[in-house]
Amino acid sequence: PAAAQKERVDLALVLAVDVSESVDAARFTLQMDGIARALEAREVQASILSGPHQSMLIALVQWSNRPALSLPWTLLTSSRDVQQFAARVRHLRRASNGFTCMSVALRSIADKLLTQLPVPAERMVVDVSGDGQENCNPQETTDQVRDELTGAGVTINGLPILEGDEAATLEAWYQGHV
Repeated sequence: PAAAQKERVDLALVLAVDVSESVDAARFTLQMDGIARALEAREVQASILSGPHQSMLIALVQWSNRPALSLPWTLLTSSRDVQQFAARVRHLRRASNGFTCMSVALRSIADKLLTQLPVPAERMVVDVSGDGQENCNPQETTDQVRDELTGAGVTINGLPILEGDEAATLEAWYQGHV
């Protein structure tokens, strides 16, 4: 109902959280707690509500070889809205795990989420966190889907978790492919 009252939002943000097999419980908590803490910060809330439309849409996808929409598009127009979304993030159960299929996740976000905005957004951003490189031999590469999204004006932020087996090489991989 609130979305119907808005003609446009400043930002549509997708939080894409890695839940592949390499993500242990501590890394899952790191991602979810980091998102919730950021949203709870007064400076972040002020930023969310400071644009000309004083609002944003936010959604959360858990991804491995099967992306799962865990929190659908939610309209944030007040600090209370942001706090409630942060609380929902804190209580999410982990989706099923599998291979690290970032290209599949980005394809799903491109085709099934960004095309379903309840209201138009001035900007679209995808924040992708994860602890490993693509490892599922997809039909299209992460680079191909990334290029399609960025070519359409979507900003993609890569947030590598520099722990585990790929810690030494992951930052460079994210810089080159995400």
